Amino acid sequence: MQSKVIAAFQDRFGRRPKVVVRAPGRANLLGGHTDYNDGYVLPVALDRAAWITASPVAGSEVRLCALDLDKDAAFSLDSIPASSGEWADYPCGVAWALQDDGLELTGLEAVLSSSVPVGSGLSSSAAIEVAFAYTWQVLSGFERDRRELALLCQRAENVYVGVNCGILDQMASALGAEGYARLLDCRTLESELVPLPRDVVIVVADTKVRRSLASSEYNVRRAQCEEAVSVLSEYLSGIHALRDVSSSNLERFKEHLSETVSRRARHIVADNERVLQAAEALREGDVATVGALMKACHISLRDDYEVSSPELDVLAEAAWDVAGCYGARLTGAGFGGCTVALVAEGAVSDFEAHVAAAYESAFDRLPDIYVCHSANGVERML
Repeated sequence: MQSKVIAAFQDRFGRRPKVVVRAPGRANLLGGHTDYNDGYVLPVALDRAAWITASPVAGSEVRLCALDLDKDAAFSLDSIPASSGEWADYPCGVAWALQDDGLELTGLEAVLSSSVPVGSGLSSSAAIEVAFAYTWQVLSGFERDRRELALLCQRAENVYVGVNCGILDQMASALGAEGYARLLDCRTLESELVPLPRDVVIVVADTKVRRSLASSEYNVRRAQCEEAVSVLSEYLSGIHALRDVSSSNLERFKEHLSETVSRRARHIVADNERVLQAAEALREGDVATVGALMKACHISLRDDYEVSSPELDVLAEAAWDVAGCYGARLTGAGFGGCTVALVAEGAVSDFEAHVAAAYESAFDRLPDIYVCHSANGVERML
């Protein structure tokens, strides 16, 4: 990929780029929709990434080429355009957030290419945001640590793009580490690396059903969680998010919630507990427990949070049937996208064959299946 984007930059702009930056997509092993509830998540940065080649230019002009889309975009840092719903919203939003934070940015020419499938639930947008933020940091020479960059990228997506996402995706792309998952507290942003078993790979199965978070029920679910907090805070002290609610307290006061809101809250409360249990299991090398927790998470996302789909369910259930697959669940926001599975290296071929056959039988088409490994977070490659 590096040689591809360098060659594309030279072809497009007639010179060699000054920097090459890659920022990974991610799969979240556990913690479905817990991030915007101040909860816990367990993401892994993947070896599928957004790549940017860039060089600075004098003045404030930004000229971009999206290689995979064969589209160009241009704007001025002096007058960043309003969100348009196009791919350039992500670099525009990042530039807006960085400048709004008082940072001085250089104009640039850049080529973007990504191996993170768009709309799949592997955080293609966060990978692009983090890649552009780090590219501007390198070329403009300002000081921000990776966590601060992730927060600015989240602000770009929340305020400029208009998707009310939590911090999970940007933090995973900024702070990934090869060989590890990262246990992240989305309230304090404290995190801890937990080791992944060396003989287990991450297999992503893509339904190829796409959804736009901005127009999906993602924001509806968020509002339902906020409703639960509002009601429960009338009966419990210190309740600022569903992260603060225990399973026992939710059971005690669920009669004050509507049936739907109660189920939404039950998923979040239980999944926070599952994340912490999975992190402890990984520390002990107990991948079977992690897999069982992933299965329980999928069932909860399907039945209580209702963000699964027939396609996701077929992929997850087929994965559960494969000897050597420890666990699988939908990843990302749901409503389409991908499942993520932990699979023993020796079982990958059986996994691919069985899952593909089950999906083709149900929907008369094949899924895309990606065998992935953990990767480092955003980094300069040239």
